[in-house]
Amino acid sequence: MTLQIKNLEEYNEAYKHSVDDPEGFWAEQAETFKWMKKWDEVLEWDFKGPDVKWFKGGKLNITENCLDRHLEDRADQVAILWEPNDPKADVIAYTYKELHEAVCKAANALKANGVEKGDRVCFYMPMVPELAIGVLACARIGAVHSVVFAGFSSSALADRIKDATCKMVICSDYNHRGTKNIPVKNVVDEAIGMGCDSVETVLVHKNTGADIAWNDKLDKWWHDEVDNQSADCPAEQMDAEDMLFILYTSGSTGKPKGVVHTCGGYMVYTCFSFKNVFQYKEGDVYWCTADIGWITGHSYIVYGPLLAGATTMMFEGVPTYPDAGRFWEICDKHRVNQFYTAPTAIRALMAQGDEYVDKYDLSSLKVIGSVGEPINEEAWNWYNQKVGRGNAPIVDTWWQTETGGILISPLPGITDTKPCYASYPLPGVQPVLLDADGNLIEGNDVEGLLCMKFPWPSILRTTYGEHERCRQVYFSSFENMYFTGDGARRDANGRYRVIGRVDDVINVSGHRMGTAEVENAINEHDNIVESAVVGYPHDIKGQGIYAYVITNHAITDEEAFRKEIKAVVTKMIGPIAKPDMIQIVPGLPKTRSGKIMRRILRKVASGKSDELGDTSTLLNPEIVEAVKEGAAALKKG
Repeated sequence: MTLQIKNLEEYNEAYKHSVDDPEGFWAEQAETFKWMKKWDEVLEWDFKGPDVKWFKGGKLNITENCLDRHLEDRADQVAILWEPNDPKADVIAYTYKELHEAVCKAANALKANGVEKGDRVCFYMPMVPELAIGVLACARIGAVHSVVFAGFSSSALADRIKDATCKMVICSDYNHRGTKNIPVKNVVDEAIGMGCDSVETVLVHKNTGADIAWNDKLDKWWHDEVDNQSADCPAEQMDAEDMLFILYTSGSTGKPKGVVHTCGGYMVYTCFSFKNVFQYKEGDVYWCTADIGWITGHSYIVYGPLLAGATTMMFEGVPTYPDAGRFWEICDKHRVNQFYTAPTAIRALMAQGDEYVDKYDLSSLKVIGSVGEPINEEAWNWYNQKVGRGNAPIVDTWWQTETGGILISPLPGITDTKPCYASYPLPGVQPVLLDADGNLIEGNDVEGLLCMKFPWPSILRTTYGEHERCRQVYFSSFENMYFTGDGARRDANGRYRVIGRVDDVINVSGHRMGTAEVENAINEHDNIVESAVVGYPHDIKGQGIYAYVITNHAITDEEAFRKEIKAVVTKMIGPIAKPDMIQIVPGLPKTRSGKIMRRILRKVASGKSDELGDTSTLLNPEIVEAVKEGAAALKKG
């Protein structure tokens, strides 16, 4: 099986081996998987293109490694354990044998509906087992899955369907979320009506059984198509560099980017990182609370755990339903050993009071993880004391949609931990800090721009249909470097602390929002002339969205106006992108070339109006005072 590091000496040896001989190191990890044909060459790379190929010429199917190869030893072991939204509803468990059968049936249903190798299939579903089954069914037949978080608006969904020219959409009728039933199929119908001409079939999973609109030409029930299929579906032979999935992520310019991950390298890296970061042992129950609509769900609910032969939990609900003890009740009930969640959830639950966590037995927890954004020290300490009870090391993981897997993290019980620090790179990961001119910042106790100087197996290969955009965004800032877009600090011991984005991207509750994307949505309002969006510190979300808006005509009811703007953003992107603060301003501070000075707006939004520096060189320095006064009034009001 894939190498699992057991102590500090082994970590140091593995890291040295991975840097001195990356091809040899990763070949050793890849050897442990089932290949239909072995690779001709381990690695060929050039960041200028970019052009990165791992396990070149190798043939495989990732689902044979997630499912088939486990049937001999763990056919009756639980693969997926599903906890429903309603705590009184039945838990569903799929053994590896049952999951294999379910995936083969779904794969045959896809084929029966005309889905072929290379076709794109869009998922817009709640956290039900059928989502994981459908994703694996795509991989089984070589179709490319594109999962869209089922909280995005119909407009955002339509953009993603059209960009990938998806042949099929798979959704549910409704989505249970706390006390709400969300009409998921309605959103899909609206999206299809926005010119998604490539869609030939909409497969609908009956999640609640409530009434939905029906289109006989497009719509089919999941159970009608899947249940009577054969449970035998040979795995399609895929090249190591064939596309496995597309996942859309916000960038600093308006349109979301379709990040592309491929079969071979992604498989090897997600399994390796899962086993090492979570120190998963045979018989453990592992739970990641993310949604499969994000990369965390892809890599650390579905692929990583199943490749490692783990028992992985899926949760349909929210952390505060029926009360703020739901996460801890589930950990207690299922004797969870590894728990992985976001700082936003930790802060929100911390704010509810200790009584919700204190009453549960969390002694089964061996590792607790954090993902999505840097975790603040107060939340880290609470998580450590109240959830880990001082016995479960925290793995504060840093990675991105584009990296495919965790790049920097403590290894629990092996490397040390320090609040707010993602700590040390995993074997095969070679981070560097650069200054703004691209000069290498040597030594420790330094700060700079976080880059990677060498590829790891699950690095993104392209952005779908826009390879030049991939080059511009990730590989053009510094020669022969992958630029993460994050600033970082390296402490005296060589640990990394990721400080946050240095481009126009806001990290809201672990979800990246491009400021341009939010501005474009706000500007759709009839009474908006111009807007500027920045991030500011938020107690629960980490960063909140602060919007400065210039109106066409005076506003008489500001509260109603703010609600209208939020409604427009919800319609265009989804509720996760709603601004927390909206300030009406007479103008925006601009340079003489007309560029908005976001640095000033960020300072004002963050309550640091006395740290603006020299504003005399602006085109309109007088506007700064008006912005400062308006912000002070808004915060008081």
